[in-house]
Amino acid sequence: MAGIRWLALTALLFSPIGQAICPVWAPTTAREEIAQLQHQLNQWDEAYYQQGQSPIDDALYDSLHQRLQQWQRCYQPASAPREPQTGQGNLWHPVAHTGVKKLADQQAVAHWMQGKAALWLQPKVDGVAVTLVYKQGKLVDAISRGNGIQGESWLEKVRQISAIPQKITTARQQVVLQGELYLPMTDHQQAIAGGANARAQVAGALMRHGDSPLLGKLGIFIWAWPDGPLSVPERLTQLRAFGFGMESHWTERVETVEQVARWREQWFRQPLPFVSDGVVLQREQRSAGKHWLPGQSEDIAAWKYTPPMITTEVLSVDFPIGRTGKIAVVLNLLPVQLDDKSVRRVSLGSLRRWQEADIVAGDQVAISLAGQGIPRFEGVVWRVKQREKAIAPDPQDHHYLSCLQNTPACREQFLARLSWLSQKSVLDMPGIQRRSWQRLMQMDSFSHLFSWLTVSVGQLHALPGISEVRAQNLWHSFQLSRQQPFKRWVKALGVPIPEAALNAMTDNSWQQLLARDEQSWQTLPGVGETLAKRITRFLADESVRSLIAFLQQELEMH
Repeated sequence: MAGIRWLALTALLFSPIGQAICPVWAPTTAREEIAQLQHQLNQWDEAYYQQGQSPIDDALYDSLHQRLQQWQRCYQPASAPREPQTGQGNLWHPVAHTGVKKLADQQAVAHWMQGKAALWLQPKVDGVAVTLVYKQGKLVDAISRGNGIQGESWLEKVRQISAIPQKITTARQQVVLQGELYLPMTDHQQAIAGGANARAQVAGALMRHGDSPLLGKLGIFIWAWPDGPLSVPERLTQLRAFGFGMESHWTERVETVEQVARWREQWFRQPLPFVSDGVVLQREQRSAGKHWLPGQSEDIAAWKYTPPMITTEVLSVDFPIGRTGKIAVVLNLLPVQLDDKSVRRVSLGSLRRWQEADIVAGDQVAISLAGQGIPRFEGVVWRVKQREKAIAPDPQDHHYLSCLQNTPACREQFLARLSWLSQKSVLDMPGIQRRSWQRLMQMDSFSHLFSWLTVSVGQLHALPGISEVRAQNLWHSFQLSRQQPFKRWVKALGVPIPEAALNAMTDNSWQQLLARDEQSWQTLPGVGETLAKRITRFLADESVRSLIAFLQQELEMH
């Protein structure tokens, strides 16, 4: 039951995302970065609260607001934390809106439930919070959440919402209800459609000057009746009699954390009449309304769904190079939780995309999960003012013919070539992984792609971290590779021949392979004119010829 943005921010300080490290900034830089982000958040607040517009996704806004608070704690510990400009108004809530304790996972839910009896569960309806005040059965006030203590009058707006009764039949002198104004949906599936920007649409209709046709369509979900009937079933019965019937269909008694988890999963995937961003647990017996305070209730807690998209900070930029010289870009991130995954890195793809996106360490980026749970870069949400761009490798230095030798400039690509040739589909060297090659590359004699064929057990054992038994196993794997058929060695060298062409090829020696011309290559499946030129160029290269001569000598000797 999210309210306007202020409600979601209380728990961010205690979320895993909120425990971020402080950026390494000089005092002047820190002041500039904080001022710039604060200015932008103020502009978004003005658009949201004064004009009813939502220039940025709510979840991304919340993350940036939390990031600002983190920076302020790092560099301005004596200053008061910034709160959003809510346009809170000057009407006092008869009963304050309490904060909802956010629980990170099932274990945290189980811990919160310990020792608590009579617990009830509801979907956490994603809309805009409101207080409804009835006196002698007549609606006299509708107050925005504001800061939880004071808000502004929405009475004239609320009178246009047909789902809210203007009169109720009750013997009580005053009835105060707290609930969520939401956008009704048809068969909304949270797992598929996410938030659908519903909260922003509701906020826009309520905050826009003048009437909005959307107001008449809004629904109301009552999630608190301070000082109401003591039992939840009686409360629900009374609300239904008042004309608030939605709550009866979406309130469940729970006793175990497993029940909570099942309902949470079911509501996440089943069609719902509203957008929901989690579930809310609350005790049946709560303190008297006069004791309610914002952010100070242990009687109610939320277990939210993982947002489909989240922001995090770029710590650094890496440029891994593949065996064919292709340069990729990977962003190292401040770890964030998405679904059941801890995301620390995300691939940006090509150098060109990184250059166009203009990403540096310190920028805030949006991350989501693509198919099969793979992290996906969505875009830059916020750019730091101080921009120190990482130095990328030169594409001209890395290509399908480069880095057949072990040199400092070729370390990444050379290592990728070694990792490739030890795979099961190439020379099949079980137990020889990337780390094994990294150790071997420390040897002075390890000068080219096939230097490992001539190393001894003693040389291997002399390397740091390699025991005598391990050295024997490595040497044995190297010797067994000599028994691999000729075509496997062609693959290990990296000749750019498609698999289909390699399988169809009858060549069984380097002499036959080197004797082919472009026309001959084009007779094989999958090889056209361009690829034929590429293959012949590869085989004509001086470094490649040198390696082929080495292989001919080594493999024929044994």
